[in-house]
Amino acid sequence: MHTGIAIFDTDYSIPIHELARAAEERGFESLWVPEHTHIPTSRRSPFAGGELPEQYKHTLDPFVSLTAAAMVTTRLKLGTGICLVIERDTITTAKSVASVDHVSNGRFLLGVGGGWNREEMEHHGTDFPTRFKRLEEQIRAMKAIWTKDVAEYHGKYVNFDPIWAWPKPIQKPHPPVVFGGETAYTLQRVVDIGDGWFPRGRAGAEVVLKGLADLKARASKAGRDMKTISVSVFAAKPEPADLARLAEGGVTRALFLLPSEGRDKVLPLLDQYAKLGK
Repeated sequence: MHTGIAIFDTDYSIPIHELARAAEERGFESLWVPEHTHIPTSRRSPFAGGELPEQYKHTLDPFVSLTAAAMVTTRLKLGTGICLVIERDTITTAKSVASVDHVSNGRFLLGVGGGWNREEMEHHGTDFPTRFKRLEEQIRAMKAIWTKDVAEYHGKYVNFDPIWAWPKPIQKPHPPVVFGGETAYTLQRVVDIGDGWFPRGRAGAEVVLKGLADLKARASKAGRDMKTISVSVFAAKPEPADLARLAEGGVTRALFLLPSEGRDKVLPLLDQYAKLGK
């Protein structure tokens, strides 16, 4: 099992190029950053209770961050964890994904999700109840753009006539698309159109492995080989016993969530987490 790191890359945390270089030097496999274009002032909490953490308001654009990280590394994989595709233009996002994969020489991983912030996505014109249907169409449309010299897509939420769009991604047929979330719908979406599952790991290995068992059953029913589906656990518990269970269960990578802080706090944690991956 690989180990990687994730961080809300902000305008006040350790510079992403410095973190990426340090992560690669310490042997981490991947670096992931989430996305929020903005936070409406009416939204105080992601779910229920408590104040929304400050970093949600300060995230850099993930494609800009990961390009900066790509320029100072050669092996580190670079992922969005997750990209809010439903808040983005489909054709423009396909271009961004292909461009980062191009400049990184094929090291990009596209983590996607439907998001939770109703007000944020509605500012972008996205209807909250139908966001996952939109997401599915967007992924299918982007795959067409990435893999065809002349691409077109005609759906309810995404619709465009034949287009030319380069560069194509370095990775063939395209960068892996991994879906965040833990619902049955997410697991089925992974099997139907995804290349990986991106569950949250804070509840511990037991919860992840229960979902993984469901994913395996769905893949078997659909005739999907689990070797074609990765499992990347976001915010995995940095505990040897929990990590051992994940590894034994067939998890591809465990990602340690770093705080959005300066180098003085982040680098010692990076050293600590690096030891867990050995």
